[in-house]
Amino acid sequence: MSAREVWAIGDVQGCRHALQQLLQHPELADPGTDIWFAGDLVNRGPDSLGALQLIRSLGSRARVILGNHDLHLLAVAAGVRRIRRSDTFQDVLQAADAAEWIDWLRRQPLLIRGQGHVMVHAGILPAWTLEQAACLASEIESALKGPAWRQAVDDFYGEQPLHWDDTLQGPARMRVIVNALTRMRVCHRSDGRMDFTHKAGPHANPDLCPWYELPGRRDPATPVIFGHWSALGLHIRPDAICLDSGCVWGRSLTAMRLSDHRILQQACTPCT
Repeated sequence: MSAREVWAIGDVQGCRHALQQLLQHPELADPGTDIWFAGDLVNRGPDSLGALQLIRSLGSRARVILGNHDLHLLAVAAGVRRIRRSDTFQDVLQAADAAEWIDWLRRQPLLIRGQGHVMVHAGILPAWTLEQAACLASEIESALKGPAWRQAVDDFYGEQPLHWDDTLQGPARMRVIVNALTRMRVCHRSDGRMDFTHKAGPHANPDLCPWYELPGRRDPATPVIFGHWSALGLHIRPDAICLDSGCVWGRSLTAMRLSDHRILQQACTPCT
């Protein structure tokens, strides 16, 4: 029996209509095809609830990971963060089945692997092997699935520490894991510290470099698929693949087939 084809789709961010159009492509509509979603399913776009419903309607064909906007939704639902002026996921919170959607989201992973690729929302620290990254992601996943998930969400908010250390414990350990997997774009060239202020292109600041260009990456032979960085856009190199092509900003929603990196794109209108 041949392996099922897998396509990965970049940040949807509540742009249900664009996702619906992309999924109508024959290669994505094929029931024998699996689809991975690179996180940030919700927020900024006009129909977060509709995007979630569409993704979940794919059943076992769909695999999703959590992005920083999805975690922010969980934090608001948990009562540990306030909703922001720019947030547009109120339709999820106000749905009759809101509790079910929150429970479904908090049971989704932060990292998935298959067909010679690994996918996270933002990045993987160079000090981590992929096996270690998967184990660290599972620590957060277990906390989100547990009865104390609201406290866990509160614990992993914050920007310190900016370095990984194997001796880290408790909330500090959780923050580094979550920030690397869901928020990281660039790090300081001098010492590898994560920087969360930079949202422009990859080389706009000479003191910073993309996380995937840091020296000493432990498992560079396995491509890491990620989103989160619309200013970088569609970017394919042997060891790192960004699929966030700025759908919510009116650019495009991108799908990539893992077997050969074939690209499909749906033109978008601004969703904000």
